[in-house]
Amino acid sequence: MSHRPDRRSSAADSVSAGPTEQVRESTREAHPDEVDRIITEWRAERPGLDASSIDVVGRVTRCGLLVRNLSNRMYDRHSINQSIFDVLASLRRMGPPYRKTARELATSSLLTSGGMTMRLDRMERDGLIRRIRSAEDRRSVYAELTPAGFALIDRIIDEHLEREREMLETLSSEEQQQLAGLLRKLETRLRDLD
Repeated sequence: MSHRPDRRSSAADSVSAGPTEQVRESTREAHPDEVDRIITEWRAERPGLDASSIDVVGRVTRCGLLVRNLSNRMYDRHSINQSIFDVLASLRRMGPPYRKTARELATSSLLTSGGMTMRLDRMERDGLIRRIRSAEDRRSVYAELTPAGFALIDRIIDEHLEREREMLETLSSEEQQQLAGLLRKLETRLRDLD
């Protein structure tokens, strides 16, 4: 029979926990979600394991998946995907003549140039962009919105932003600003690690 550690929390554990940890624990116990269950399971199986990062990273990951799923439903209605939306929005934000090089688009979307080329091929076939060679440097090729691409992104963007506001309505304006600042800080750290 294998020895299993005693999983009961001791009074010393609760005394050593700081105020933030105590609030987190009371919330976890009152309204547990899937991330709480994962942390609890790790604590039961490996009491000495610091699984506290799951509290944040697990939720960021899950929220990202949920946001993507909710957004994809909207994209499906317009026969596009997240990748195409990102390119259309990036070009539309540029103002006339609504163009960027493939390299600029790849950099802003964290894609390889090969991945961006495949995306632009599809968009060109669908009549959403056209490719234009630079007059100054024949090696540079711009992706430019067509009238159809312009009309599509202008039709979608209002619905997209309304959907995002709906996702965030449980948070006050102050909480949204605080969360945005924390996520900006986290993204900077993740880029440094990449």
